[in-house]
Amino acid sequence: MESSTKRKNIVIVGGGFAGLKAAEGLAHLNVDVLIIDRRNHHTFQPLLYQVAVGTLSPADIAQSIRSIVSNYKNIKVILNEVTGIDATKRQLALGDGMTVNYDYLILATGATHSYFGHDEWEEFAPGLKSIDNALEIRKRILLAFENAERRMFENGVQQKLNFIVIGGGPTGVELAGALAETCQIYLARDYRFIDPKQAKVKLLEAMPKILGPYSQELTEKALEQLKELGVEVMTDTKVLAISADTIETSKGKIENCCLTLWAAGVQASPLGKMLGTPVDKRGCVIVNEFLNPDGHPEVFVCGDLAHREENSKLLPGVAQTAMQMGKHAAHLIECDLHQHKRTPFHYFDKGDLVTIGRLRAIANIKWPFKASCSGIFAWTTWLVIHIAFLVGLRNRFIVFTVWAWTFITNRRGAQLITHEAVHPEVERIPVPAMSKEK
Repeated sequence: MESSTKRKNIVIVGGGFAGLKAAEGLAHLNVDVLIIDRRNHHTFQPLLYQVAVGTLSPADIAQSIRSIVSNYKNIKVILNEVTGIDATKRQLALGDGMTVNYDYLILATGATHSYFGHDEWEEFAPGLKSIDNALEIRKRILLAFENAERRMFENGVQQKLNFIVIGGGPTGVELAGALAETCQIYLARDYRFIDPKQAKVKLLEAMPKILGPYSQELTEKALEQLKELGVEVMTDTKVLAISADTIETSKGKIENCCLTLWAAGVQASPLGKMLGTPVDKRGCVIVNEFLNPDGHPEVFVCGDLAHREENSKLLPGVAQTAMQMGKHAAHLIECDLHQHKRTPFHYFDKGDLVTIGRLRAIANIKWPFKASCSGIFAWTTWLVIHIAFLVGLRNRFIVFTVWAWTFITNRRGAQLITHEAVHPEVERIPVPAMSKEK
């Protein structure tokens, strides 16, 4: 795949928000574009937690990358993993031994969980970054109730159910609110031997307040709404150790943990370090105002993989940042092709939204007008914006329909355990072999 003198080869690594926005911007140019991703689909990550709690199915928030770019004739897609980058030769090494040359490279591989040096915690406290994570969490949530129901049936004693969310950022707050609604509303009528409403949800945050970047007023509104759902918020609480059913914190032990979820930190994709340019402590590539790492104007780093500061503040790792970066990277390549002067990237902050539950949310709106609000108005704004940014008309229609049905009926339609869920303590009854007819 050698570079042509007429058409430039542009490789995009990652089919997330930044990668797809860059591809869209390059689709009308006289270039060849190749998208490389380990997965064949784009995931709308802001709604992953709704897959985890059984409101939505994976296909509702994901779409094949090939189908998304199928109308762009100059864009090709390869399902593979980048294992090495030779920035001097402008060459990528792929997982199957293949090499790919590029004239321009856009890296947009995002971030993954960070356990701050305690990777052994991941077994007991999964994070939420992919559909696989969401399905695993959904399985663990439902199994916790199924096992409690079975033990109540056998022993007549209701098991204590403690759901723990570690990390008081937007993801942690949304997970805690969704888990509380699962216990208080959506599973309350489904069990006969246990009362799901007796389950406890605790949100742990090491800092003095949750939702650190938000104003004190909005934080207090969020705390009030979490309290209404029965969530216990524990701030200034550092996690010291995590095991299968116990968490050790700076304020003592939390026992009988049936599920622990991690939303406390992220680290960049390991691909960033392969460039050999400066990175921050999270492994994010430090980029200039043109989204280039030091010494490589042909390489653009976008989204969660990029470390970019404006007005002495680090740009937030959210979808709108990634999309704006991807779009601008395509614009800068177009400037080069037409020999125009490059324009620096400037982040346009439209505001922040966090949903906490039914008719509960907080919003810090900065465009098209400035406003801070909570409750029904913020929740409605969140619904409209997330429907608008979903990829694909089908997904928008299905998600809107599912949300309406869930709101009206207080029922969720994706509460499935998709594997053989026999508890290890339960002796399996052998299935007799079928006799062959003579």
